[in-house]
Amino acid sequence: MEVYLVDGTYELFRHYYALPSAKDATGREVAAVRGVVHSMLSLINSGARYLGVATDHVIESFRNDLWPGYKTGDGIEPDLYAQFPLLEETLGALGIPVWAMTEFEADDALASAAAAAERDPRVERVVICTPDKDLAQCVRGTRVVQLHRRTRITLDEAGVKARFGVAPASIPDYLALVGDSADGYPGLRGWGAKSAAAVLTKYGQLESIPADPKTWGVNAASPVVLAQTLARERDLALLFRDLATLRTHLPLFESVDALQWHGETPAFAELAARLDARRMSPGGPAATARSD
Repeated sequence: MEVYLVDGTYELFRHYYALPSAKDATGREVAAVRGVVHSMLSLINSGARYLGVATDHVIESFRNDLWPGYKTGDGIEPDLYAQFPLLEETLGALGIPVWAMTEFEADDALASAAAAAERDPRVERVVICTPDKDLAQCVRGTRVVQLHRRTRITLDEAGVKARFGVAPASIPDYLALVGDSADGYPGLRGWGAKSAAAVLTKYGQLESIPADPKTWGVNAASPVVLAQTLARERDLALLFRDLATLRTHLPLFESVDALQWHGETPAFAELAARLDARRMSPGGPAATARSD
């Protein structure tokens, strides 16, 4: 059994900017939803039978209360933002579980679903479909992997280490030091990717990094400056790590069986017609036209 967990927010953004505009009979923009649905049908037609999709129904989350600069919905195109409810409704009608997040983020839902699926001995592999570097912390060996569907690049634990220079468990510490501009926090001054990877490869977590840089024994630029910054901004680093740490406790489903796809519901035909996708159906030509 393989479980596919899809970042619906990323997919909707990607298709919005990749596809030409398309409107339904009421004049509502629907191109991005149509693109995501085609993409999910492609996944189903390729053999996926256990899957779920997470979305940021509300862009803001509890993290906005922790850090005032954290990402918000400001600046998102209204035509894009308005498609989230339609996407959630259409995927639900297609028979795919959808976790529409409000207090937490889609990334937290993906992390929670991955953790729950990993605990089931029947699951051979969990595939988290997103390029978001936050989700690299969820990778476990070759059993829980991260897939960038557009580039077809899959990262297992060795792949995460090759890309970031640290193990998956150190990704939150790594992001705390280097920052994440997409999420709106800057990291610590002077800490670049190479220095953070070198230090965390040896020490793993922020708390384990010695205060005396002379004992580090790693190839890092200006270790004295880095140590001073870390000492001065340790509380900030711990806050940024908290922002980067995905929550895995969300009760999304009781059993992986809840993720099994049993086919579209009767409501899907009407929604497909609204999207002007007459051939949009599992196994149909439109469904097999897209492989991303």
